[in-house]
Amino acid sequence: MKYAANKASDVQIAYIGGGSRGWAWTFMTDLALEPSMSGTIRLYDIDEGAAKANEVIGNRVSAREEAVGKWEYKTYKTIEEALTGADFVVISILPGTFDEMAVDVHMPERLGIWQSVGDTAGPGGIIRALRTIPMFVEIAEAIKKYSPNAWVINYTNPMTLCVKTLYHVFPEIKAFGCCHEVFGTQKVLKGIAEETFGLKDIPRQDIHVNVLGINHFTWFDYASYKGIDLFPVYRDYIDKHFEEGFHERDGNWLNASFACKHRVKFDLFRRYGLIAAAGDRHLAEFMPGDEYLKDPATVESWDFGLTTVEWRKQDLKNRLEKSHRLLEGKEEVELKPTGEEGILLIKALCGLDRMVSNVNIPNTNCQIPNLPKDAVVETNAVFERDAIRPVIAGNLPENVRSLIMPHIENHAYTLEAALTCNEELVVKAFLNDPNVIGQKCSQEDVRRLVHDMIQGTIKYLPDGWKK
Repeated sequence: MKYAANKASDVQIAYIGGGSRGWAWTFMTDLALEPSMSGTIRLYDIDEGAAKANEVIGNRVSAREEAVGKWEYKTYKTIEEALTGADFVVISILPGTFDEMAVDVHMPERLGIWQSVGDTAGPGGIIRALRTIPMFVEIAEAIKKYSPNAWVINYTNPMTLCVKTLYHVFPEIKAFGCCHEVFGTQKVLKGIAEETFGLKDIPRQDIHVNVLGINHFTWFDYASYKGIDLFPVYRDYIDKHFEEGFHERDGNWLNASFACKHRVKFDLFRRYGLIAAAGDRHLAEFMPGDEYLKDPATVESWDFGLTTVEWRKQDLKNRLEKSHRLLEGKEEVELKPTGEEGILLIKALCGLDRMVSNVNIPNTNCQIPNLPKDAVVETNAVFERDAIRPVIAGNLPENVRSLIMPHIENHAYTLEAALTCNEELVVKAFLNDPNVIGQKCSQEDVRRLVHDMIQGTIKYLPDGWKK
């Protein structure tokens, strides 16, 4: 990496999962729109053909006149080649296929266990983690060997366990997890403030919040805009609009298929006094299964949806078709800001800026003092030249801490289960999960479900599971 006139050139970014048909294009867009950095994106993927397609697409984006950030995209055949000499490592992979995810999400339905996402908490998140953790063990070992001083940015779910695995294997790693769910709740607060005060176009970043919790189950105990305490504003809005919820002016900020009316957030605020800061689909999965996810009718009554794997398969088909069009030059990547902050964080770590953003890292500095120090938590942190300085978020109220602790316990059970191929620990995690507990399943039924779900994903698990 080289510096001149407040610019960083020859920045080397290794992208593990560089054949992505979706998030990679977001990454390309933000890189192209940032004028202060340039360098090489080292694409590595077990599907080399997919990485080569993104090499063509990325170089075509970089060559456009309106692309002020100039990057060379190159495919690497081995992870060693991609990592050696890298300044940054980005990890965004799909562990397994959607066939395995169908097991994660839908097999528990035979016991009346419904999941709206199935990639973080609950049976689906636990089983997904069993096949993800071994992959992250290999990635962490490779980073330790070939690029130990690189900053490592993870986007893969289950976020918390991915980051926890990286630090378990390589304690000195400089890794953190990025998630945009907090941004969505900032946008809800922005919209409510605009509606309440007759304002327009408040920048999301001007909604200042204190973030505390774990990924996809984050909370705000502070929110303000230009000196205005937004908690009373939020409370008043909920009192007036609880039944109809909140409708964002520009549609759902991420994807229409994930749309909700934020009524789960509203209900959690009334019950616990903090602003829940993730999409309703994620929040519901951390709560007891007899509440928001009791059955599909209950889900519908709360105005969010169950994201089926059939929908995901159709979405992948659409993205593959888009990839072909981009590769053939029949369509261009749209160059407009995506709302993601990954590139801005890289810019700050290069020393070109200083910023505050939410981040997933171990609780080593007691960012949340009443959670375990070995937990991976989500709080704000200051990003600056070659440093991340976590913000002390403070204690969680006991009523919210009690909701989070079973999931932190399950992170420990699941990591050990994945590393030792221990089915009994998976059973223990299932029986400790609020979604499973809420559906009042028998231990025998849960044990059988665990076994069948493991068998449903066995080809992506280490040999120790096959004995």
